[in-house]
Amino acid sequence: MHANNQARHEVERARLLADVRDLLGILRREPNELLPFDWIKHLGPQGEHQLGLQAIPVDQITGSVDRYREFDRHYLPKEKHLDERWIGVRSAQLEGKELPPIQVYKVGDLYFVKDGNHRVSVARRQGQKYIDAYVIELNVTVPPEEHDTLKDLIIKGEYAHFLRETNLDRIVPNHSEILFTTPGRYDRLLEHIRTRQYFLDRKPERAGLPPVTWEEAVASWYKRLYCRIVENIEKHDVMTRFPGRTEADLYLWIMDHRYFLTTQEGHDIGSEEATKDFRAHYAPPLYKRLGQRVRLLLKGQLDPLT
Repeated sequence: MHANNQARHEVERARLLADVRDLLGILRREPNELLPFDWIKHLGPQGEHQLGLQAIPVDQITGSVDRYREFDRHYLPKEKHLDERWIGVRSAQLEGKELPPIQVYKVGDLYFVKDGNHRVSVARRQGQKYIDAYVIELNVTVPPEEHDTLKDLIIKGEYAHFLRETNLDRIVPNHSEILFTTPGRYDRLLEHIRTRQYFLDRKPERAGLPPVTWEEAVASWYKRLYCRIVENIEKHDVMTRFPGRTEADLYLWIMDHRYFLTTQEGHDIGSEEATKDFRAHYAPPLYKRLGQRVRLLLKGQLDPLT
């Protein structure tokens, strides 16, 4: 009876804390929900395999297969109808009973609970570091991160498709990550590579040689076009003028601007001039940049030293 009363008191406090965290999430404009496992389909998993019974870190359990609405991101219970099950698990723990392992999916470094959500909630509330779990790992090209939104996962899924289409991981090992902030951009990169392949094939010095392969075009695009613009972005300190954007975002904008200037001038002005001109004419005003930086800092998405 004592264990049951203590567990009931603890679950009431846990639900109260969940309400507080919900309110803080609204004020900070930060999500306070578990990641739905269904979102992982956007990463395009390429199969799964059993890892067996393992002790996994509790704080890396960030999602659920079917109970993601019933617990918050810290695995605090949100609904009163969960109380009795939560109390049962906690009472058993207080009485020294051994709890069965949970079942989870592992995606990258994150875990999604298939069975055992209440056991995870109790463990997290007690500050438990590890929990026994039967683990099924999904094979993904680009892994998720704890604070990813649905949009982030869609973009990462598109990136995974791009990597499979280009074989960039194999052609240029340890290449820099190419991530956008908006979905639907990787098809543009594939167009750039096809265009690069077309023009490489038609260089006079290639007369009589075999056609340029897709792999050669990918390597040439990455090293001669993408990396060159990234170098110019760094050289001319462009990123600080576009807070919240990525190098990939700026690459596409600068390439479009380069095409516009080339058409206007009647000759190719080159990537560096296009980068400098884009920075000079399209960077947001200072007050907008400051506002964006403050919003990103509050969300923990920007290094205060950058």
